[in-house]
Amino acid sequence: MAHDLLRDPLIRTDRAWHSLPGLMAAMVRGEVAGFPALRPHQRPAWHMFLVQLAVLALDASDERALPDTEDRWRAAFRALTPEFADDAPWHLVGRDRSCPAFLQPPDPGGLKWSFVATPDALDMLITSRNHDLKREIAFEAAPQDWLFALVSLQTMEGFGGAGNYGIARMNGGSSSRAMLTLAPARAGSAEIDPSAWWARDVRRLRAGREGLVGKALLWLDPWPDGRSLDLHALDPLFIEVCRRIRLTLHDGRMAAERSTSKGPRVAAKEARGNTGDPWAPIHLTESKSLTLGERDWTHELLVDLLYRGEWQVPVLARPDPQEEAAPMLLVAEAVSRGNSKTDGFRSRIVPVPKAMVGHMLGARPRDLAEGILEDIAAVDQALRNGLALTAAEGDRDKVGKAHYARTRPAREALRREADRTFFAELWTRMAETTDAGIGGARLRYLESLARQARVEFAAALPAIPCASLMRPRAEVRARRALETGLFRAMRKFHAAEEMNA
Repeated sequence: MAHDLLRDPLIRTDRAWHSLPGLMAAMVRGEVAGFPALRPHQRPAWHMFLVQLAVLALDASDERALPDTEDRWRAAFRALTPEFADDAPWHLVGRDRSCPAFLQPPDPGGLKWSFVATPDALDMLITSRNHDLKREIAFEAAPQDWLFALVSLQTMEGFGGAGNYGIARMNGGSSSRAMLTLAPARAGSAEIDPSAWWARDVRRLRAGREGLVGKALLWLDPWPDGRSLDLHALDPLFIEVCRRIRLTLHDGRMAAERSTSKGPRVAAKEARGNTGDPWAPIHLTESKSLTLGERDWTHELLVDLLYRGEWQVPVLARPDPQEEAAPMLLVAEAVSRGNSKTDGFRSRIVPVPKAMVGHMLGARPRDLAEGILEDIAAVDQALRNGLALTAAEGDRDKVGKAHYARTRPAREALRREADRTFFAELWTRMAETTDAGIGGARLRYLESLARQARVEFAAALPAIPCASLMRPRAEVRARRALETGLFRAMRKFHAAEEMNA
């Protein structure tokens, strides 16, 4: 066996190298501000793994508080694997395939294994054109690179073809494991404090538990081919393994071998990703976890998840009363996934001012968010109608789908600007305590959107195809249509203000 995570300092932070229990102790003391070797798409997997492992270990060892010493964490981890006196499940390289190694279930025998040379080739990320992240280039990898890739693969991977099943915590093999949560901000910045984030999530999850209630570490038990574990026999925070992987040593260099399986490790198809994952948004009527698909974390999607009542907001995305004295960050992360491919890592971090933390959910922000969306839609329509009229040579009766299609680049640019400012505007309106204050904020935002619409209109107009003979008429009418639409948006605003007066 080699590379013992319980004793060997294999994990590098911004300040030191740690064993796995040493890392936990350092995070309790607030001494970890980053993991230099961690790739961006691995961050949610690594964070969720560390949180789940800590909660499970504390339950197994009956520790009440977060230990701040390496020895106590080591004892807590061993409480999860009492039948393994040699700590085999905590070694990256096992003694042989018949016993478990870290995130590597025992080999049932009779399997065909293929060689994997580098940790980035093992990792879960698949790119259709191989230019988001190049594959198989990490030939000088350290053990921690294999560790991070293993955690990413085993806890986040989807279906990858025959014999390569995905994790239980997603709604189908072409989905992804989504994270929606709050995280403490590092003092004086809009960056995540990883130590405080980890400690916050561990404490929140421990508060709602009464000990282990099923299998927790799914690499400990044999995995007979064709057999799957019953989801209901697992602890809600179980740490799964979805692939048959074994890390090895070849001439002193780490490598891996992989094989296939006749079925998933966990029989959870009917659960549709609703497995008790505390970071996953769950659809209330369809009882399924969020599928990001090939989308991004737009303001429209976040409004759907947080405010429209169709989704259960994850427990870790809900603020605790004790968290209302400091700014927080809304973190939304997942891999955008299609059919046996990914479309890149999607991450959005929204700063939440401390005055807003305790009020960020509920009826008032919902209503204000809907008002902002209405303003964006009104200005977008004005821009669309103006540019489409140019494409139709100024003839309103000829405007159709093909002409509207010409407006998409400009409208996307406007939407990106609205997306960038959406939550800042929401917090601004929430901070106002009177209708007049909210009205003033709304007017300023409408004026800002109108200015941006005019900028995008001017930039897009020369590229809109139009017969040269008809262009003067078309452009005059297009500008008039734009300004008419913007005037209507303002008139609607003033009418609403008069009703509230």
